[in-house]
Amino acid sequence: MVENVIIIGGGPAGLSAAIYLARANLDPLVFAGSPPGGQLTLTSEVENYPGFESILGSELIEKMKNQAKKFGARIKDENVKSVEIRQSRIDKIGQSQIQSDKISKNKTDYIRFHLITSDSIQLNPITSKSIIIATGAKALWLNLPSETRLRGKGVSACATCDGFFFREKIVAVVGGGDTALEEALTLTKFAKKVYIIHRRDFFRASKIMQERVFANKKIEIIWNAVVEEIIGKMHVEGIKIRQSQIQSDKISKNKTDYIRFHLITSDSIQLNPILSVLNVDGVFVAIGHKPDTDIFKGQVEMDERGYIITSTRKAIDKIRHNQMKSDEISKNKTDYIRLNPILSDFNFDYQRMTSILGVFVAGDCADPYYRQAVTAAGTGVEAALEVEKYLESN
Repeated sequence: MVENVIIIGGGPAGLSAAIYLARANLDPLVFAGSPPGGQLTLTSEVENYPGFESILGSELIEKMKNQAKKFGARIKDENVKSVEIRQSRIDKIGQSQIQSDKISKNKTDYIRFHLITSDSIQLNPITSKSIIIATGAKALWLNLPSETRLRGKGVSACATCDGFFFREKIVAVVGGGDTALEEALTLTKFAKKVYIIHRRDFFRASKIMQERVFANKKIEIIWNAVVEEIIGKMHVEGIKIRQSQIQSDKISKNKTDYIRFHLITSDSIQLNPILSVLNVDGVFVAIGHKPDTDIFKGQVEMDERGYIITSTRKAIDKIRHNQMKSDEISKNKTDYIRLNPILSDFNFDYQRMTSILGVFVAGDCADPYYRQAVTAAGTGVEAALEVEKYLESN
């Protein structure tokens, strides 16, 4: 049996796609993962999903799943182990023979098969005419036992999602890149005080983001510090931090100036780190995200961080590149290749298609910018509609 479409991922993107494809009578098969639900299940309460003033993340996922099942989607709470993309020739009696020679220019003679293996399917992989990748992205955490225990109880990785719950409270943001600084600025709209805990003595973030943070009176930066423990039984009550003893060789009165601290180091002087406790109501970990795309490496085009590139993003990158002056192109060959995308692998009739014909992508595994449940759901719908169009025309 050849499936019409297989959806890999059971978060808002995958389940939204499943609802639309099931209503189109395409009988989608969904591998929702184990445990299913994606990052939304780690969110205790959701207040920014249209139609729900307040709903638990796990409850929202369950409603989406039941709706997809109602219309006929088949959902397996299993992890996909591997994906293999092959070309098959269809003969006159309807059987297929896998071959590796050059594909005929007559598209009607050929169909693209995608072989899937999962937890329960090892020896006889499933074949499908199309795939929607909706595997999401995971926030990187501090790997503290207390962090895991208090996740959703004051520990978060999304200020846009959870900042509202910390009105007139004190919070800490861990990190030093653009994401961390953006999270801190977002939280100043709600919290009365925002600490930024950063393990270095300088930020990696862009200059403009640094200037905005330095100029914000609600933000206090604690340099050369790491979080040792998050304190609290039922909810976050504080954090224990370890900070190197530092002195400043230049402290500008103008906060927008670049402030840099240096460690005191000497062969004859051994300094012990400073241990302290900050009383905070919430901790936002902003040390990055990792898309769950490892099983697709080498098969679909990705950026340097592992996010899958869609035809739309490829086109935008090309436009940006064309706007660059020739003397601004890096002499580094790898940089040039990254900035000078090859467009021949992409079909621009489909905005959610990857570099591989018949393979579409939706949700956070292709979105390094927004990472919201509602935007993931929207791209899932886009991918579903394009799969329907693709199957009709192929």
